[in-house]
Amino acid sequence: MTLPRDYQGQACALSRSLEVIGERWTLLIVRDAFLGVRRFADFVAHLGVPRAVLTDRLTGLTGAGVFARVPDGGKREVYVLTDKGVGLWPAVRALTLWGEEHHPAPGGPRRAFRHADDDAHVAPDGRCTGCGASVGAADLVLVPGPGLAPPSPDDDPVTAALHRPHRLLRPLPLTKGPSR
Repeated sequence: MTLPRDYQGQACALSRSLEVIGERWTLLIVRDAFLGVRRFADFVAHLGVPRAVLTDRLTGLTGAGVFARVPDGGKREVYVLTDKGVGLWPAVRALTLWGEEHHPAPGGPRRAFRHADDDAHVAPDGRCTGCGASVGAADLVLVPGPGLAPPSPDDDPVTAALHRPHRLLRPLPLTKGPSR
């Protein structure tokens, strides 16, 4: 039995938010978009999400204004976060931090954040330890952390690309393959 997407009888902002981002896979899709994933095939390869589920989630996120479909310079379109989608960064970051604190990976965090302006570490509160600025998603560089496993020849293109520092919200440099 499929659960309904709405929370009948609930009128709070949290229930309205969950109607948009509360389904399985949705936050991981949003997280990957922050990491620079834009192509349908790359979401599938990195997440292992069934294509039908990804289609459903991307359709819902696009309909809710979290994603936009834009031309990729060719015949195809890619998915990018809108300003509304970028506004989810504090929630994505808070859930990531919660997971690192309460369910840590062996060896430490798999990834860490640095401030693009001065390459200083960004503290859990979102402030740069170098300059003290509050750092938004667009000014963060994702770097490999101590818990990241070494690269493997079996890595999908997204996982392989994330072994190198990368600025959030910018397209990951991936090899081209089939797309949707």
